[in-house]
Amino acid sequence: MQLFIDYLPILAFFGAYFYKDFFFATAVLMVVMPIVLGLQWLMTKKVNRIYLASTALVLVLGIPTLMFKNPLFLIWKPTVLNWAIAIVFLGSQFVGEKSIVERMMGAAATLNKEQWLKLNSMWVVFFLFVGSINLYVGFTYSEPTWVKFKLFGMFGLTILFVVVQTIWLTFVIDKNEVGKKEAE
Repeated sequence: MQLFIDYLPILAFFGAYFYKDFFFATAVLMVVMPIVLGLQWLMTKKVNRIYLASTALVLVLGIPTLMFKNPLFLIWKPTVLNWAIAIVFLGSQFVGEKSIVERMMGAAATLNKEQWLKLNSMWVVFFLFVGSINLYVGFTYSEPTWVKFKLFGMFGLTILFVVVQTIWLTFVIDKNEVGKKEAE
């Protein structure tokens, strides 16, 4: 259920876009995202910071998109969000004892400090790449192509990255375990 709620705004935007146009879809998104944020809070009594930032960006960039009838404002939203996340992940390497990735995944994997930093850096590069490719598609291809890329392309890139990260983690964890056994 939670996964459906998380993807409801994307599905609403996509459906509204193909029902009418980009500007109608933007208006729908501007209504749905705060509602979903409220639902998330009611269900969990927590606010997902990334979703909150995404909602704020949709509202801030959706207004000029509708006022000026220019989709490029909203096309910038995934890039701004991904680059902001990249900056936060990068900054986490220098603030506190653990990077964000280590805080998120520390209970699931045992890595040394260098490996955690490498994994965190992988996420930084991923977010920078996705933000950049969003601009490339948004400014190079047609609006319908960008909308499809936003739904399918970014999701596919994320899945691909998670698979690559999982393979890397499996290799590193296995290597760490072999090293521990040899040390004993």
